[in-house]
Amino acid sequence: MARLRIAWLGDDFTGSAAVMEVLAFAGLPSVLFTQAPGPDLLARFADVAGVGLATTARAETPDWMGAHLPPLFRLLDALQPDLLHYKICSTFDSAPHAGSIGAAIAAGLGVRPSVAVPLLTAAPAMRRYQAFGHLFAGAPQGVFRLDRHPVMAHHPVTPMAESDLLAHLAAQTDLPGALIDLEALATDPQARLEAALAAGARILSLDSMEPGSEAAAGALIWQNCARMGLVAGSQGVEYALVRHWQQTGEIPIVPPPGSAGAVGRIAVVSGSVSPVTAAQLDWAAGHGFAPLPFDARAACGSEADLRTEETRLIRAALAAAEAGQSPLIHSAAGHRGDQVAAFRQALAASGRPPDEANRRIGEALGRILDGVLRGSGIRRAVISGGDTSGHAMGQMGLQALTALAPTIPGAALCRAYGSGPHDGLQIALKGGQMGSQDYFGWIRDGGGPRRGPPA
Repeated sequence: MARLRIAWLGDDFTGSAAVMEVLAFAGLPSVLFTQAPGPDLLARFADVAGVGLATTARAETPDWMGAHLPPLFRLLDALQPDLLHYKICSTFDSAPHAGSIGAAIAAGLGVRPSVAVPLLTAAPAMRRYQAFGHLFAGAPQGVFRLDRHPVMAHHPVTPMAESDLLAHLAAQTDLPGALIDLEALATDPQARLEAALAAGARILSLDSMEPGSEAAAGALIWQNCARMGLVAGSQGVEYALVRHWQQTGEIPIVPPPGSAGAVGRIAVVSGSVSPVTAAQLDWAAGHGFAPLPFDARAACGSEADLRTEETRLIRAALAAAEAGQSPLIHSAAGHRGDQVAAFRQALAASGRPPDEANRRIGEALGRILDGVLRGSGIRRAVISGGDTSGHAMGQMGLQALTALAPTIPGAALCRAYGSGPHDGLQIALKGGQMGSQDYFGWIRDGGGPRRGPPA
């Protein structure tokens, strides 16, 4: 392959795709693989500057990560990228029992030893900010400290009770950490880094609030990559690197691509419980989409129960598509809706582990989307929900994604590649908390920059 600037191993599919779009829309061709690629598939993308590999690690246990992540890190490290990046969620979704960032860093260090691991979570373009070690995240109501965020403080799997990221991470790793804060970034970040290393720090949490601190963080990571070749963080890592590269003239500033063009119908599946997605579902119901609730209780029952529900929804979705509507299959409409309450009651009665039931929901939504696309001829789709995207994509026979048209940062329209009937499919993977109210309509219109605030 050509020289790689960066290779990333993602903890979910939506965020992994977001890394790709940051690089691609900055003029650095990049590809995201949805499974470990073989030599032939790698050869198809031999001239890219960035290579990513998506996993479902955010929903997995430390034991799973210890078994599965090292060989994937080794695969990417063998491509000899300047930087090897473990991609985490920009809201730091993690806990000792699920999606442990500490366990992932340990796995990465076992493959690419580094004197320390920079940790850059903030991404100001996405309304994710870190100040003096504390992470803040945007929501429709405003910007909130993470432990007071209306969604993340109540996350069903990894609720955030701590906004100081090093304090939160201390429950997941014994590696000592240090902070390179806004004051240091504005004065002498290299001196602060050297002092932290001399004191024994192995994880370096970097603040980032605005263009100046973002560029300083990117410069610090890039200028030290020879001895700190492993980095952890969100797509904020790539935003910071791109800003640094552009400021130094290493890469030119390029205009973003335009729209992919409007289509009459798209197909959407959603496993998100976020109120942001709930508002998008409400908007879609009045704008040419056919909302079709998926009874998630079927994922708590037998395989036959689940397949019956899938068949019902595929038929309903094809009928909606035949009538000119865009089918929108969803397992929840917000984290407090009747669908969620009914699912939780069924889950408790079934005795199934929650992660198993959530996986079954995501896989079922993937099979439904597969059936709808095959039966309708629709060639543009959306999967909503970070964990859902990983499980659903596994049912689609798709192996790679490249960025096609931007929407909001982190949820671009992509082109998918695979050996089956969905090769060339246009698809967007959207995190539950992401997107404008009219996001599904924006994708139907082809994405692309637009003027004024989103509807």
